[in-house]
Amino acid sequence: MDFTQLGRSGLSVGRIVLGTMNFGTHTEVGDAHRIMDVAHGVGINFFDTANGYGRAVYPGRTEEIIGEWFAKGAGNREKTVLATKVYGGMGVDWPNTSRLSALNIRRALDASLRRLRTDYVDLYQFHHVDRNTPWDEIWQAMEIAVQQGKVLYAGSSNFAGWHIAQAQEAAARRNFNGLVSEQSLYNLIQRDVERELIPAAQAYGPGVIPWSPLHGGLLGGVIRKENEGVRRLEGRAKETLDRLRPRIEQYEAYADELGHEPGELALAWLLHQPAVTGPIVGPRTLEQLESAVRAVDIKLDDAALARLDEIFPGYKTAPEDYAW
Repeated sequence: MDFTQLGRSGLSVGRIVLGTMNFGTHTEVGDAHRIMDVAHGVGINFFDTANGYGRAVYPGRTEEIIGEWFAKGAGNREKTVLATKVYGGMGVDWPNTSRLSALNIRRALDASLRRLRTDYVDLYQFHHVDRNTPWDEIWQAMEIAVQQGKVLYAGSSNFAGWHIAQAQEAAARRNFNGLVSEQSLYNLIQRDVERELIPAAQAYGPGVIPWSPLHGGLLGGVIRKENEGVRRLEGRAKETLDRLRPRIEQYEAYADELGHEPGELALAWLLHQPAVTGPIVGPRTLEQLESAVRAVDIKLDDAALARLDEIFPGYKTAPEDYAW
């Protein structure tokens, strides 16, 4: 596994991030524990979760599964850079049980620590921007959490470029480190963040952690699997495939030409993009995890990157993307 710094922090993390959203819903507890064991075995040290994951069972179930795994083995927690999130409600219909008020940050953090069976979180992430809470309140709550030793770093998720700027400027006024990471939807098909989010991250320092790097499986060899009868898409996924089928056919053919699996090529492409720390992969099986790790060793030259841009065109930085 290759390692890099998380944004401009001193934190060293692997270039593949283990996503845990499937734990407890699509992945049974025993399988989840084995996936985390194997992740450490191949050098993945960065695990991402959220307080609301596991909602199909009950919110917080995924954090519990990770906490159970921490308790199983000496060194499991110490070897893990642990990231969780706060924002969404936890099934309680009552004021101040969601979003980013100082009260909810305090309560949600303590609840996550109990479920995770740990006394600190390496990276505490705002799962969405809260337009109703001022940044001075948010940063004051985080400063207290850092002082208490419950949080080491702060991150964001699903922010726009101007939200990154707003957050970092507010943190700077308080002499606080601010955000070290931003999780965004980013893949070969969905490249909107290239207009403003990526430039903001480059200017203000957060490392970008792409989620849905295979765009719901559409970049994972979906047409080949469809032809083999392995997978059949329905609903919105099928509509997206029908709309993009010519491009995805070209993409899978090019992956074959390069000698790579389509999913591995999609992850490798992200690892070549500016400001990207590493994509989040959410394996349901050990085979999917092992496939993701192989992407780290794929090196793409300028010709390959240009060909992928032809198949899935990206965006220029704003305002040049739409103006002179």
